[in-house]
Amino acid sequence: MTSAQAEKPLFSYRKYWAHRFGTAPFLPMSRAEMDVLGWDSCDIVLVTGDAYIDHPSFGMAIIGRLLEAQGFRVGIIAQPDWKNAENFKQLGKPNLFFGVTAGNMDSMVNRYTSDRRLRHNDNYTPHGEGGRRPDRAVIVYAQRCREAFAETPIVIGGIEASLRRIAHYDYWSDKIRRSILLDAKADLLLYGNAERALVEVAHRIAKKGIRQDFSDIRGLAIPRDAIPEGWAEAHAENLDGDEGIHVRGENVVVRLPAYEQVVAEPEAYARASRVLHKESNPGNARPLVQRHGDKEIWLTAPPIPLTTPEMDGVYGLPYARGPHPSYEGAKIPAWEMIRHSVTIMRGCFGGCSFCSITEHEGRIIQSRSQASILKEIEDIRDKTDGFTGIISDIGGPTANMYRMACRDKKTESVCRRLSCVFPDICKNLNTSHDALIELYQKARAIKGVKKVMVASGVRYDLAVKSPAYVRELVTHHVGGYLKIAPEHTEDGPLSKMMKPGIGAYDRFKALFDKAAREAGKEYYLIPYFIAAHPGTSDEDMMNLALWLKRNNYRADQVQTFLPSPMALATAMYHSGFNPLKPVRHGASEKVSAVKGLRQRRLHKAFLRYHDPENWPMLREALKSMGRADLIGPGKRHLVPPWQPAGFEPKGRAPAPKSARRDSRPRKFLTKGVFTA
Repeated sequence: MTSAQAEKPLFSYRKYWAHRFGTAPFLPMSRAEMDVLGWDSCDIVLVTGDAYIDHPSFGMAIIGRLLEAQGFRVGIIAQPDWKNAENFKQLGKPNLFFGVTAGNMDSMVNRYTSDRRLRHNDNYTPHGEGGRRPDRAVIVYAQRCREAFAETPIVIGGIEASLRRIAHYDYWSDKIRRSILLDAKADLLLYGNAERALVEVAHRIAKKGIRQDFSDIRGLAIPRDAIPEGWAEAHAENLDGDEGIHVRGENVVVRLPAYEQVVAEPEAYARASRVLHKESNPGNARPLVQRHGDKEIWLTAPPIPLTTPEMDGVYGLPYARGPHPSYEGAKIPAWEMIRHSVTIMRGCFGGCSFCSITEHEGRIIQSRSQASILKEIEDIRDKTDGFTGIISDIGGPTANMYRMACRDKKTESVCRRLSCVFPDICKNLNTSHDALIELYQKARAIKGVKKVMVASGVRYDLAVKSPAYVRELVTHHVGGYLKIAPEHTEDGPLSKMMKPGIGAYDRFKALFDKAAREAGKEYYLIPYFIAAHPGTSDEDMMNLALWLKRNNYRADQVQTFLPSPMALATAMYHSGFNPLKPVRHGASEKVSAVKGLRQRRLHKAFLRYHDPENWPMLREALKSMGRADLIGPGKRHLVPPWQPAGFEPKGRAPAPKSARRDSRPRKFLTKGVFTA
């Protein structure tokens, strides 16, 4: 099965009998709403860690409306009190199953910083209030669903479940955890873009219940007692990841190192990570299996991407396009941010090792049609309160991969590259921006639309292939600043991130500045950088800081590497080996990881070299690195030898006034500067 045509079309199923109840204005969150709709029960109850916003930027709304379109009666339990099971009974026992997700974000990433500090806000909650979802929300919610109705099947999904489908390193507990499928005691796990799997699973459960074989459905993780008869195993230990599977045939399953083995052997963890990522192309991926004690976790092949008509169908469902009325107008930060934005595509073929988009949405771009996108902009204009004529973003995981694809479907179906653009842009990749330029032009021509912004990150190594796109972008779709993510300047960390060299950034900046001058605009780039990524030395961060100073950049938005579950960079961080290259016993490439809190803070301090609070730490580090020559008052220096008043290090006497030549915190307003 190598093409979308081999899959049953998403909207071709015979509707479940309950479709006669029609479309709900909002999916019900209470028994009173069910009564108004004439329902005596829900067929499916969805439990989410987010507030319920009926809009296609929120996964639970997409899932709920898609199931409704199949004829099922769907209820929503949003951000329930998880201390007991009572809140999980509020809609009654679902006839078919509970669907459980942590929400649009992983609950641990949502609640903790990269330094494991507690966040006090949650953008997916009314008023931005923190603490409304538990840690490891999928596990907790699934347990409460089981307590509420013990015999009801539980299906888990969303990004938190998707990224924990096999044994995975958990940064917050600093240990390897089992597949979340086992810890949640769920019946099925749906990973990736799950529309196809969800619709098929729902109709099958409606016909025959949960006790049946689902292993022919793509995008599932299933608990099993043993490997079925007739299957041949290809062991990850015998695969270097570059030559494909040595055992061939239709019924081949790739055996990953067992949970117990990846706990005991970091190299085995890196090998499992490499093989999983190599087996991610829907055109050639085999099922995977991983032993956990007396259970096998069986992963079916990745889902076939949605076709453009299917994407249009999903985004054209009858969303109310706003928060549920029960929130009584409370501001929900995530909604305020996206209410006037449009998603035009899914997926990312960049494959950045630190990012979870590819692991969740896949490398094949799934694009909506131009007509569908323009219709949604008109809906925003006509149906969304507070619209002032500004579309705040038109994009997706990246701004400029719309309609990009491999030139040859046969080549695409056998490819095992981890990225289409690293180490170089693949010769088979169509990088034309023509369709996107046309879309931008038609979008801003819609009556009532004053400006269409591009706020999604621009993949600049692609953008330089189309100077016409850069001109279009700068002339019409930038509002003063454009965010871009070179992530680093040094080849060592960039090679571990799977990001292009800084030269690609320089070429894009030249095109950007030229287009801005021609348009008579004063626009600036906002580059994002990552501190403490695996493979980054103190010297690398020092060189990045010097680059920032030479280019008059003062980075206020700084991110420290956070090892998210299942990412390739997380495998580097935990194991100390490089899964971007073959992982062989005793012959694997080693990678240094920045783990100590002090060193992580030092790397972050280099990015904020201009902050006087960081100067004592930087002076100490530069001296220990043998680079005291960078301490001084001149432009060639990184930090001054004095400390401004009010920024004295704790426990030290302030410097004499003669040493404080300028004790005022300075705020340079020069080209390229971006400050709070």
